[in-house]
Amino acid sequence: MDSQTRSTATPSASERLIIDNFLDAIWMENGLSDNTLSAYRHDLQALASWLQCSDLTLVAARRHELSEYLGARLQKGSSSRSMARLLSSMRRFYQHLLREKTISEDPSARIESPKLGRPLPKALTEQEVEQLLAAADVGDPLGLRDRAMLELLYACGLRVSELISLTALQINLRQGVIRVTGKGNKERLVPMGEEAILWLQRYAAEARSELLHGRISDALFVTRRGGAMTRQAFWHMVKRHARQAAINKTLSPHTLRHSFATHLLNHGADLRALQMLLGHSDLSTTQIYTHVAKERLKEIHAQHHPRG
Repeated sequence: MDSQTRSTATPSASERLIIDNFLDAIWMENGLSDNTLSAYRHDLQALASWLQCSDLTLVAARRHELSEYLGARLQKGSSSRSMARLLSSMRRFYQHLLREKTISEDPSARIESPKLGRPLPKALTEQEVEQLLAAADVGDPLGLRDRAMLELLYACGLRVSELISLTALQINLRQGVIRVTGKGNKERLVPMGEEAILWLQRYAAEARSELLHGRISDALFVTRRGGAMTRQAFWHMVKRHARQAAINKTLSPHTLRHSFATHLLNHGADLRALQMLLGHSDLSTTQIYTHVAKERLKEIHAQHHPRG
């Protein structure tokens, strides 16, 4: 059967019923989202269609047929991530059939998962960070708040969730440190640096009380309504200032955190010290930034070396 015929086949009514029963069961067991259930349905219906063209069914499929299907998908350009998701769908489906005693052996059990390369975090250049920091209008209370938030985020490498949940009690301007509560409620002390301290002092003296209008809030960074900044509001703010700074790169909420880590390594920071500053429990998580730094060095070499 050629690949074109395989691709246009549709699963039979009995195959669709088996898939529906599986989806009902895992929804009852795990309360999965509609998106996840839809992905399972898509993956299994595609597999059922492919098998049907060889007069096979989902229940009758063996390991070598599943491997052949995965190989066909790989040849058609499916990414490693897509293949991993597909294999996960197959495994969950066949484990369900095994529990229900519909099959006596799981044909997906000994199929190896594709190796997933970890995506490198995207960082801004030091010049781009300067442009972003300077984009806020510090003559306006909201702009001054934005500048203080961006300066603190970049100076300390905070997670966005850590930044927006800060209270005034966590800031020690005299010692120049911030007490951060990270993942797993683990606390760490992070130095702020002179620039961040300067902008925090200006924000506290000139903008915060004006934004609160006499209201009381535990949050360090507040909105005009007196509430704490949300992750979504902060993300919109970053994108707005990035547009103003003519930064056309794809940003993420953690872009400044990634930039903080990358720039420290570029300037010779110790990896263990960086791990403590970022609040990583495992050094392997921090090591991803060494790859980012190496990529930057390659770019510099290619750009400036006469034989680059």
